[in-house]
Parts: sequence; C-alpha cells; structure tokens
Amino acid sequence: MLKLLNQIDSLVWGPPLLILLVGTGLYLTLRLRLLQISRLSRAFRLIFVSGEDHHGDVSSFAALCTALAATVGTGNIIGVATAIKVGGPGALFWMWLAAFFGMATKYAEGLLAIKYRSKDAHGAVAGGPMHYILLGMGEKWRPLAIFFAVAGVLVALLGIGTFTQVNSITEAMHNTIQLPSAVTASILAILVALVIFSGIQSIARVSTKVVPFMAAIYILGTITILLLNFDRLGATLQLVFTSAFSQTAAVGGFAGASMRMAIQNGVARGVFSNESGLGSAPIAAAAAKTKEPVEQGLISMTGTFIDTLIICSLTGLTILVTGVWNSDLNGVRLTQAAFSTVFSSFGPVLLTIFLVLFAFTTILGWNYYGERCFEFLFGVKYIRLYRIIFVAMVLLGGFIELEAVWVIADIVNALMALPNLIALLVLSPVIIAETKKYFDKKG
Repeated sequence: MLKLLNQIDSLVWGPPLLILLVGTGLYLTLRLRLLQISRLSRAFRLIFVSGEDHHGDVSSFAALCTALAATVGTGNIIGVATAIKVGGPGALFWMWLAAFFGMATKYAEGLLAIKYRSKDAHGAVAGGPMHYILLGMGEKWRPLAIFFAVAGVLVALLGIGTFTQVNSITEAMHNTIQLPSAVTASILAILVALVIFSGIQSIARVSTKVVPFMAAIYILGTITILLLNFDRLGATLQLVFTSAFSQTAAVGGFAGASMRMAIQNGVARGVFSNESGLGSAPIAAAAAKTKEPVEQGLISMTGTFIDTLIICSLTGLTILVTGVWNSDLNGVRLTQAAFSTVFSSFGPVLLTIFLVLFAFTTILGWNYYGERCFEFLFGVKYIRLYRIIFVAMVLLGGFIELEAVWVIADIVNALMALPNLIALLVLSPVIIAETKKYFDKKG
C-alpha cells in the first residue's frame, strides 16, 4: 500500500505540477511587472494599517498571522533539512527561486479572495478558491470548486492539519522530556478545542500573539548561529549557488545530489512550506477587514517572503554553515545538530519549543481552512460536527503510525493546488485589471 502511495505521490508532485506551480508564478510576475520587488515596501506598510471600518472579520495583520500560522510550521525546520539532505545545498537556491515567483502567486490569491468573498448564513465572511472559482468563473465551474473544497477538508483532517503536526509535537515532547504520546495528544486536543470552538476571532487572537513571538525567537536563534560562523558564510553562499547548477560531490554521509534532485526538492519543499499556489492562504485572507483587493494581495505576498525567503533561508544556511548537512543525520535531527553546535545540550530543547509552537499554530490555521471548505460543501449547520471531528483527529494523531499519512498529505496537497492554479490562470485578466486600476489611482 505504501509503495503504491509513494508512486502516486511521485506522479502528482512530478515535473508537470512543479512546472505549473512555478510557471503560474513566472507568468504573473511578468504580467504584474515584478510587483513583488517594486511594491514590497508598500506591502509591509499596509500590514499595520487599521481597517476597522471596513468589511471583514479580522484585521489584515490578524489575517496574515492566521495564514502564517498555517504555513510557518514543521516544514520550515524539517522540510528544509530534508530538501538539503536529498537535493544538496543547491536545493536552497531553487527554494528561493520558487518563493520569489510564489510571491506573485500569493498576491493573486489574496486579491481574488477579497474580490470574490461573501457572507455565510451566520454572517461570517466566506472566501477562498472555491468562492472565486464559482463567483469569478461561473456556475459551470462548480465541480472544480467542489473538488478543491473536498481536497481542503481531507488535508485539514488527515494530513497537514492534524496527524503530521500532532506527530511532530508528540515525538518532540517524548524525546525531550519523555512525556507519553497519549498525554501530549490529549493536552493538545483540549487546547485546540478551547481555541477553535470560539471561531476565527479566537484563532486570529492566538495567532497574532504566538506567530510573531515564535518567528522572532527562531530568527534570533538562527542569526546567532550564523554570526558565530560568519567566516564561513561567504563560502556557504557560494556553495549554494554552484551546487544549484551542478552535481554535488559526496561528503561524509551525504550521498551526492544531481541538479534535477536539487530543483525538484527545493521547489517542492519551498511550495510545501509557503503554500503559494495551493489555495489555502486566501481562505484566511478573505476574512481581512479591507475593501481593497489589491492591498490584501500585497499583504498576502509578504507571507511567502517571511516564510521562505527569511525563515526557511535561515534554517538552510544554519544547517550548511555549521557543516552538519554532510553527516548521517536527517530531518529534525539535522537541524537539532546545527543548533547543538552553538547552544550545546540546550539546542535540542530550544528546537523542541519551536517545533511545538510552529506545529500548534499550524493546527489552528488548518482547522480554519478545513472549516471554510466544509462549510462550502455542507453549509454552516454542521460546523460544530466538523470541529468535533477535527479535535478527534488531533487526539488520534498521538496514537497512529504516520509513514503513510505524510504521503497521503502530499498527494491531497497536490489535489488542492490543481484547481486553484487553473482558477488563477483563468482569472489572470481580472488580477491584472484590478492591479492596474489600483495603482493608477494610488500611484
């Protein structure tokens, strides 16, 4: 069964999807005239502009933090380490490239989320790919919207939203303080229930407090390591660029990586981390208190910048500059080893704290994504049922083997991306027109 799932995973995350993901970003980058460079400073300024008088459920800052809560997770620690281990140092370059084009994709998603949002039966804002597919492309595209929503629910309940994150937390707690997995999962389920049953405002409230804190501390930790290894930083950056376009020689326990492996792993892990093109972030963006689709698009694209170009980059450079990348270690242990070179025995403990916070907020973010998708399919009447099932999945995550679940999560992620990317390309004239109209007015 696992062999079959791995074959399906390799197929769906093969060159066609990766080309479509990066290609969509490249196309939007060119049509929007490198907006991710020219308008980045404006984007960061807009994050903190008050939108209390505007239509929406939460502030733009809170919407961004909710989206970051889902994206800044174990992928930033484990995913980057895996990408470098399999694809070599050059994978980091391709991760940067995918993120750069992904910023244009994320901008488009945020813009469409605001333009085509509506209100549900409870008066809460509803938006995301299933809504801009239906409202922007027409009723005949409803099957595509349903396809996206089903995939979103499955990812939330069976993949990234629950099992994989819970497993990361339980394993980290067991390795650090020998806390039984069942106890950790039970505590986690209670904490998640307390937050999610209060709705998007509660999720956003937790996210706005936890996400900036955890990101700042993690960034500080990685920068400390880089500063203490500053003399190696230049050579490390050179290694990243040269390895991106060549075969990486085997060193120590590192088996060597081809250019193809570097590209595939860098792009795939980058997308997995920042979710540009997957269609998840616009579900949170739709709840923002703003009347300007372009402004929310600009704010949304900062999420990819923060997630990949800052946090993932710091993780990757930390692993490379300390030299642990060519050891026999992999995954979280690789990143732990990098932290241990500076923080000694406290390094793994520190990383465990980061993992727990990252994974917990990812659970909260993906609960909201899954809830919006579930509501689109079945209406607001059964939202409480969804939340109960979600909490049960969190609890169950502490008792199951996850080898197959990670693969299933990858597959369903790909299924989310396909309808969203189709929608972005079909609606690209709307994206370009809205952008031109806004900047013609604002300058």
